[in-house]
Parts: sequence; C-alpha cells; structure tokens
Amino acid sequence: MSKQYRILTAAAAAIALTFGAAHAATTDAPPPPPAGPAMMGGPGGPGGHGGHHMQQRMQKQLDELHGQLKLNADQEKLWQTALTTMKQNHQAMRANFKQMGEQFKSMENQPILDLNAMHAAHQKVDEQNAHLREQTAATWLNFYNALNDQQKTTVSTALKKHFARMHAHEQRMHERWNKNRERADGARPTPGAAAGASAPAAQ
Repeated sequence: MSKQYRILTAAAAAIALTFGAAHAATTDAPPPPPAGPAMMGGPGGPGGHGGHHMQQRMQKQLDELHGQLKLNADQEKLWQTALTTMKQNHQAMRANFKQMGEQFKSMENQPILDLNAMHAAHQKVDEQNAHLREQTAATWLNFYNALNDQQKTTVSTALKKHFARMHAHEQRMHERWNKNRERADGARPTPGAAAGASAPAAQ
C-alpha cells in the first residue's frame, strides 16, 4: 500500500508540476527550526548547495525539453506562462517557509512551547503552499493539453526518464540506509556480550 502511494504521489507531482517543477518548488526552501514543522510531522525543505545543484539540473532538463518540443506561438505563450507562474510561486513558497521559520524561532524563546500555535502556523503554511502548487499545476496542465500527440510523447518520454531516476535514487538511499543500520548494529554490543565482558573470570 505504501509503495503504491509513493508511486502515485511521484506520478502526480511529475505530471501536475510538469518536468521537475515539483523539485524546483521545494529544493532550496529553508529547513525548519528544531521545534518546527519536522516536529509537527511536516516536511522540511532541503536547503544549501545540494538544493541549488538539483535546481540547476532541473532547469537544464527544462531547457532541453523546450528545445525538443518545437512549440508554435500559442504553445510558447502557455509554456512561458507556466514557467513564470512556477518561478513566482516558488518564491512565494520560500517566503512562506521563511516567515514560518521566523515565527517558530520567536516561539522557541517562550518557557512553555505553545504547540497548538506552532501546529496552526504549520497548517496555515501547508494550505498556502498547497494552493500555490495547485496553481502551478493548472498552468502546466494547460500547456500539456495544448500539445499534439507527438509533443506529448516527447514529454511522456522525459517524465518516464525522470521516474526512473527517482526510483534509482530511492534504491540508492534505501541501500545506504541498510548499510548504515548494519554498521551501527555491528558496532553495538549485545546485552549478553556486555554482561560477559564485565563479569569476573571464574577462579
């Protein structure tokens, strides 16, 4: 069930926010403070150099796809509208994350944390960003629906490659996690071994 959910989520993100826009919307959002959305069960955007690198890679893929599609004037207008909307909403989402981070930081100075207020702030940002994502999705879907079958095939091929990269990345992360867990388990003494090591030698 969980695997099917992940596949559907990935498909929805890739199709709705076409050509990697889902990554562009979140790759360099600032991470939440320690008592922020992560604690409340929400996602924190990965920031820093890695996010910037991924964003550059996605922009390169967008540029390559744009060159392959050979758009007419009307299609080009829809492409530019979707691209502009995506970038503007990306900035708006960053601003929302930043505002939430500042709000959480001020709340952390209180002797008793107001978890209800923190949760409400997180929910508000989630709703705002969901609206922005849906707005971005609508503009990309308008563009996609204006393509002919040959152009849609080109887009579909690009998306399938994107799915394959996502799957390969997930597999690498899973293998790395397993290796780290095995290494940690191997370094941790078992209770029996610890007791045997501490017991005095029999006379």
